[in-house]
Amino acid sequence: MSGVGVVREGATLLAGVDWTVHEGERWVVLGPNGAGKTTLLSVAAASQVPTSGTVVLLDERFGEADLGELRTRVGLSSAALADRVPPHETALDVVVTAAHGVVGRWGSGSEPQDAARASDLLGRVGLRAFVSRRWSTLSEGERKRVLLARALMTDPELLLLDEPSAGLDLGAREALLRLLTRLADDPAGPPSVLVTHHVEEVPVGTTHALLLARGRVLASGPVAEVLTGPLLSRAYGLPLAVDARAGRYAARAV
Repeated sequence: MSGVGVVREGATLLAGVDWTVHEGERWVVLGPNGAGKTTLLSVAAASQVPTSGTVVLLDERFGEADLGELRTRVGLSSAALADRVPPHETALDVVVTAAHGVVGRWGSGSEPQDAARASDLLGRVGLRAFVSRRWSTLSEGERKRVLLARALMTDPELLLLDEPSAGLDLGAREALLRLLTRLADDPAGPPSVLVTHHVEEVPVGTTHALLLARGRVLASGPVAEVLTGPLLSRAYGLPLAVDARAGRYAARAV
């Protein structure tokens, strides 16, 4: 992204954003409510076109590329996507639909190889026994893992995760973070961007961080240089101390 701005109904959601994600990098995006995190991710997913600036996604420039085709190359997990899943769909259904760029199978068939891959991915996220479970019967933590499997279904070239730990209890959050750490450690895995409100939800293996405030980039770079007390204090508007231990972070008011 270069000079990217997003204005909707007179409100500036992003302004002058310069940001580059390279192969092999694992990013986290942090900032207070209204900072523009979800908007940033929607642009990165080719779901939203910016008002100004240029975006080159997977070597394709917005305005010249087929954004519909480009979206199939990006794996996305978000709360907005979860809200669109039909309650009667099984976990396997939810994952398989990613191969067709839709949400909801509505009883339609699928290729055997798609079902086999979806089953393998559910096993990878610890839900092999949940293949036939309906979406409406899954816990919040189980749904998050199903959506992660769905995001991986098309073997994406970029993985985008919007608040994957939101709404989880402590045990479910830590289980998901262990899973995300394993994905981060995979050298063959795609570059990834994870959006969160809390430094405690940054998985081990994260390489870079982007800090947003009021739609602008406050800091961007290696994670240890960005997740600091002074920078987070500026972003959140109160004095914060940040502790780092074994690749995990914690913040507290001082």
